[in-house]
Amino acid sequence: MTTSGDQALPKAVQLMWGLEEPGGRGPKRALTIDQILDAAIEVADAEGYAALSMNRVAKQLGFTAMSLYRYVDSKTMLVNLLVDRVVGLPPAGVAGATWRAGLHQWAVAEFEAIGIHEWWVDIPQSGPPMGPNNMAWVEAGLQVLGAVPVSESVKLQLVMNLSMFVVGRRRAARDLRIGEGGDFGAVMARVLDPGRFPATSAALAEAAFESEEIDWEKADFEFGLARLLDGYEIYIRSFGG
Repeated sequence: MTTSGDQALPKAVQLMWGLEEPGGRGPKRALTIDQILDAAIEVADAEGYAALSMNRVAKQLGFTAMSLYRYVDSKTMLVNLLVDRVVGLPPAGVAGATWRAGLHQWAVAEFEAIGIHEWWVDIPQSGPPMGPNNMAWVEAGLQVLGAVPVSESVKLQLVMNLSMFVVGRRRAARDLRIGEGGDFGAVMARVLDPGRFPATSAALAEAAFESEEIDWEKADFEFGLARLLDGYEIYIRSFGG
């Protein structure tokens, strides 16, 4: 499969978009790409992203690693396929009464989707995602901004910047949760000198870190998202939107 410029598409892209059948020539295929990806997800869910390898995925399937290479050329290709598979599709009909409401819904949906398999944030990003699921998220975000009076390239920047914020906050939420050291507010209250850290001490004293009624991960995400969209709103208004 080639592009209009006769440049071969990466094999991972061909597989993600259904432009090439996996397995090649030889005996009848015993596996499918979906089975391989499902097994990889099972491994990462149970043992973390660091545990992923061709050998470990093959073992999960009851095959040899060499048999997997008929379908997936390398771990890099496997990971590229997982980047798209794990994020899934956006919810149908992401929209709102305003572009802001639509982007808010879009961002919350992506935050929750990534949270299903949080190890996704550990996957090294060697380039922009190019699979159909990731493109569906981009399309959904761009459609929300359809009537906004900025250029199409700026709309793309707004969507991609929002997605990077979502991924970063999901990573931070996960990392802070698994960190050791006890309750942050309680520990800091014991070691911070108000004379040396007056502003920090005052802020921590006012924050209700001990409240179990608040989902802090969601609250922090929603607060940051709202401030980001505040900035979008000011920017878009400058164009008459």
